[in-house]
Amino acid sequence: MHKFWGIFMAFMLLASCKENKAERSGDGDGTELAMVKEPAIIKHYGFNFDDFKVQHDTVRNGDSFGELMLSHKVDYPKIAKISEEFKDTFDVRKIRIGKPYVILKSKDTLEQAQVFIYENDAINYTVVDLRDTVVAYKDKKQVTYVEREASGIIDSYLDQAIIDQNIDYSMSFKLSEIYAWTIDFFKLQKGDRFKIIYKEKYINDSIYVGAGPIEAAYFEHNGRPIYAFPYQHDSLKNILEYYDEEANNLRRTFLRAPIKFNYRISSRYNLKRRIRYYGYKVRPHKGTDYAAPIGTPIIATADGTVTESTRRGGNGKYVKIRHNGTYSTQYLHMKNQKVKRGEFVRQGDVIGWVGMTGNTGGPHVCYRFWKNGRQVDPLKEDLPLAEPLAEELRPDYFEFITPLREQLDCIEYMDNSIEEELITLNE
Repeated sequence: MHKFWGIFMAFMLLASCKENKAERSGDGDGTELAMVKEPAIIKHYGFNFDDFKVQHDTVRNGDSFGELMLSHKVDYPKIAKISEEFKDTFDVRKIRIGKPYVILKSKDTLEQAQVFIYENDAINYTVVDLRDTVVAYKDKKQVTYVEREASGIIDSYLDQAIIDQNIDYSMSFKLSEIYAWTIDFFKLQKGDRFKIIYKEKYINDSIYVGAGPIEAAYFEHNGRPIYAFPYQHDSLKNILEYYDEEANNLRRTFLRAPIKFNYRISSRYNLKRRIRYYGYKVRPHKGTDYAAPIGTPIIATADGTVTESTRRGGNGKYVKIRHNGTYSTQYLHMKNQKVKRGEFVRQGDVIGWVGMTGNTGGPHVCYRFWKNGRQVDPLKEDLPLAEPLAEELRPDYFEFITPLREQLDCIEYMDNSIEEELITLNE
């Protein structure tokens, strides 16, 4: 009987959520008025392709902008003008093999190139208009944003749960960044679960070109629920932070790791470490090693001033940053440094790249952390939270997150066990 009431309440919640979704989408019983419209002219990249002979192609090995234009009957002075006067808009030396381009040619027998369109990426493109006065400019394809609700239950890894539910893979990284200090993603438990709301980007309503930022999230780890909502607390500086349902900042003053993605902890802080190579003598390891491929960007874990950027002994090339009177951090074995002594860096700035300089058996960054002049384990420190949301902003914040929280609560988990129970009950 208890099981029956649980399923009944689940159905009631589902009905309520469907009603809320209908209200959000504006569905109603209004009558649409039929209107006669003249056929619209379909434009691509801002041009009516019916006015030209169109050639689609990609940059091949050995191609250059000048040779492509000469082969399509463009005069050399025009080519030279583009090369010399529009470097900031279109650097002809930097067209890349494999990049798509379109040439719009005249429809007469000459078939001379009128417009050259170079696709920088799936959304952004550069137009070189060769008609009359030569001009070059950048533009973007029209992108349609479609809201997506998604959820997952973790069986082994977050990445796998993301893949299983056909969610954009970038959501794995974005969730890891949002919850970097509230959840240890190396210690996720089977049964941990999440819900997210984000927007998918499409060109021509059909070509998928990626996902936008997470607009609301819920993560349940070890039975502890944690909401996350983005909120711009400083409109002048355009600073966006993620806060929970009580307006607590989810970010700490320090990032958990000096590398964003594609790393693993290969050695932890350990004052009693023994190494066979040294006859099993105690050789304290006062850092945390993050293994990653050579060339992986190393980032500053907090704002601060670079006090050292040099090379010394077993440390190899390294950078040390003073964050305040209490905390300092150091990043060892770099391939190269990007910052110099005296520079001020912001949290997340790239300060160097993973290497193998100094005493190291493989590519990694040894991350060292000082508190009051003593090296400590940052993964065990109760580090201070980032600045809390100002009291005067909280009423607006709570009003902003109310519908998002309701929407999150209504997202269902794709759990096969529940589906099987409902099927059994119906039978």
